[in-house]
Amino acid sequence: MTGRETGDSRFAWLMVAVAFGLQALAFGGIGSVGVFLKPLEAEFGWTRAEVAAGYTSVAISAAAFGILWGWIADRRGGRNIALFGVVMMGLSYFALSQTGSLWYYYLMHFAFGALGNSAVGTPLFATVGFWFTRNSGLAIGLMAAGGAFGQAVFPYVARLLIDAYDWQTAYAAIGISFLAIGVPLGLLVRDPPSRQSARQQTDTPAAPEPELPAPPHVSLIFMSAAAFFCCICMSVPIVHVVALVSDRGVDPPLAAAVLSVLMISGIGGRILGGKLGDMVGPIPAWMIASGGQTALVLLFPYVDALWPTYLLAAVFGLFYSADMATILVAGRMLMPARVAAQSLGVVVFFGWMGMGTGAWLGGQLYDWSGDYLLSYAAAAIGGVLNLMILFAFWLRLQRGRATRIATAQA
Repeated sequence: MTGRETGDSRFAWLMVAVAFGLQALAFGGIGSVGVFLKPLEAEFGWTRAEVAAGYTSVAISAAAFGILWGWIADRRGGRNIALFGVVMMGLSYFALSQTGSLWYYYLMHFAFGALGNSAVGTPLFATVGFWFTRNSGLAIGLMAAGGAFGQAVFPYVARLLIDAYDWQTAYAAIGISFLAIGVPLGLLVRDPPSRQSARQQTDTPAAPEPELPAPPHVSLIFMSAAAFFCCICMSVPIVHVVALVSDRGVDPPLAAAVLSVLMISGIGGRILGGKLGDMVGPIPAWMIASGGQTALVLLFPYVDALWPTYLLAAVFGLFYSADMATILVAGRMLMPARVAAQSLGVVVFFGWMGMGTGAWLGGQLYDWSGDYLLSYAAAAIGGVLNLMILFAFWLRLQRGRATRIATAQA
């Protein structure tokens, strides 16, 4: 093993920087969906729910194909997958500039999620997470912070491009930037030695994992269920906050800046969430982050003034993004290395299904009621259900640890 291949080495931290950049692209594209809601609504006469369903298309496709890309990465490595993903993200976003019908709009978002976002999602998190023997939570948090950075930058840039030119130019420019930035980063991706070794065992019976507090299939069920409801809660503000604020008469760039504040705050939140997972364990950290997210999401329809809305967005961004980081840390700490990418792909599948459900439900309840009160109430209900599942999971892990200790002492 060479010096650059040891855990927590400088090369491992380089992988974190590469992953930071790729996640910025992947989630920057998704985060921009909300900025295009009203321009497309005005251009084509589509309903708010119909346009917001573009996010649902991304979420469903990323969910389904994330499992496939994870399965392939566990067997073939992540570099070529990452390269393919960034190319497809750029091409699909550029193609959105030619949108003229709903089916085409949904298809291009489906391609972005299935062939782009999911290819640089779960495979990359599994790859980078196992470069570390210590500080894996911090590393994952830093990598995930790239998603928040992208969600802060790209929506605001998209809004400026729409104002200066039009929505077609905005889509095309973002697609070109994905290719220019993403391809050089994708060429740097490398798999850690532990993942290379685990790939050689993929087709043989797995060795026992005595250090895990619960069987992998049990952890997978609990984490998947929790991720679904957790992501329903977070997706409503992410997709609909720009429209919520602009509906109050706020200028579109200032409304888009609310989402940027939320995402900039999320950079620190992801890092804190990852470190908190190292300190108290992934499930307690997940519960702390989810509790804050659930409490705060109810406030969005009731905070009318612009500056308090910015403050609320900043605090919500800390908790929601810490929530996302702790999901990834849980997947890293509670699943064996040999199936890490595909297992995380399953959890992310249910997370994306929750994101898509929340995005669509938020728009549907708005169209039905004429305001966002019910949309954000539904988000809070999703958060409560998530907390109930996490608490039950924590109790199961505690019983598993107690049984292990008793067996060792016998």
